[in-house]
Amino acid sequence: MNPVKRSLISLHFTVMLLGGTALFSKLIPLSATDITFGRSLFGFIALFIVVKLSGESLKLNNKKDYFVGIGLGIIMAAHWVTYFAAMQYASVSVGIIALFTFPVITVLIGPVFEKIRISWQDIVSALVVLVGIGFIVPSASLTNDVTLGVIIGVFSAFLYAVRNLSHRKYFSHYSGYKAMAYQMMVICPCLLFFVSDEFTSMNTKTALMLILLGTVFTALPHTMVANALKHLRAKTFSLVACMQPFYGVVFAIVLLNESPTWQTLVGGLLVISAAVYETVNAHKEQKALKEQTPNS
Repeated sequence: MNPVKRSLISLHFTVMLLGGTALFSKLIPLSATDITFGRSLFGFIALFIVVKLSGESLKLNNKKDYFVGIGLGIIMAAHWVTYFAAMQYASVSVGIIALFTFPVITVLIGPVFEKIRISWQDIVSALVVLVGIGFIVPSASLTNDVTLGVIIGVFSAFLYAVRNLSHRKYFSHYSGYKAMAYQMMVICPCLLFFVSDEFTSMNTKTALMLILLGTVFTALPHTMVANALKHLRAKTFSLVACMQPFYGVVFAIVLLNESPTWQTLVGGLLVISAAVYETVNAHKEQKALKEQTPNS
């Protein structure tokens, strides 16, 4: 099997693993904060081993990078907590669809980070996402858990977009697994004082689930992404990554017996369609920009 085909298969498996992380919001009987702390703790240990085996270290290049890394870790902590909280309030299906508003949010807040303009197509994408979210939200009341879950999920998507844009601009010169290891190292002390008594008194089954989440469903896929990108274009990765909600919803239906309503499925289709469009459009713009830039 050639390296490209092998990397593509590996990438789909990676996205399936990332989609599976949503299940742990229901499978682990802990709060979103406790789950995030456990995920980060065991994920950091696993990635720290990967970094060491690769011959690298967690040492950064300069003082500025340490400040950036700490900032990214804090944002990532808030993102993961709200990610799991959204699914605990609503459902895995609703939460993961709400999260995938982030490609459109990225486009809308991109001008703050990069010298780009918002096109009318981006505005249309944003409207499509709003319509999609409108299908998912059952009522306008915050007393409704599903509505609250959607709002928290979209806020999590906003945090994820800010993290991704900041990472791309200030931290992308580090390998993916090293960057994630550093950010998870920051997450642990950030959440340490918010961990509940249930975390320290959890049973063996819960501990094993957290280890599984932190290693197989977090450290492993981030390592696999770094390896897959050696043979695949970033555009290919981004498009395959848009399959994550599909895998997450399928897993929720099969393993958790969730029954998404037709409104959730239609809303999800609209949100993911906008995400795919923005992914394709972003790479077209990057390609056009490179073609316009003269060789130095």
